Amino acid sequence: MNEQDSVTRPAATAVQTEVAVLAGGCFWGVEEILRSVPGVLETDVGYTGGWLENPTYDDTHDSKSGHAEAIRVTFDPSVLSYEELLEKWFFKLHDPTTLNRQGNDVGTQYRSAIFPQTAEQKATAERVKARVDASGKWRRPITTTVEPTSTWYSAEGYHQDYLRKHPGGYTCHFMRD
Repeated sequence: MNEQDSVTRPAATAVQTEVAVLAGGCFWGVEEILRSVPGVLETDVGYTGGWLENPTYDDTHDSKSGHAEAIRVTFDPSVLSYEELLEKWFFKLHDPTTLNRQGNDVGTQYRSAIFPQTAEQKATAERVKARVDASGKWRRPITTTVEPTSTWYSAEGYHQDYLRKHPGGYTCHFMRD
């Protein structure tokens, strides 16, 4: 054993993480944009906000379950704050003024909703929503709802990373000024 082997090296510091759950229409496009945001560590598409346990993709359509197509974003709050995630990304990657609709996708499963995971996130979501609504950026009122946290159900495997697996696949999401 040499001297270097016996030197204790400091352990790598663990990254602090936070989770945001957001619904902004079809989860494929939301995931595709948010996964590349600096500070985003992981994404998972799924269903939340409804009453049916263990829903499938088919269950989310025609208001059969009350669930929204959503994305669970794990992020590093030292790089990306929850407030920035909402204001600079979420409220710009979809049209938050169309009730239960994004592009050609229509139904409650495509609603614009924020599912805060903490009381602090709820206060931030309400504040950001009010600020975006008052900004005059959108011609119509914001219809995004701030809904109670509910059980998260990951979507089927073929929905995860869908647009990476199917480049050029359908999306109605893009960044707006």
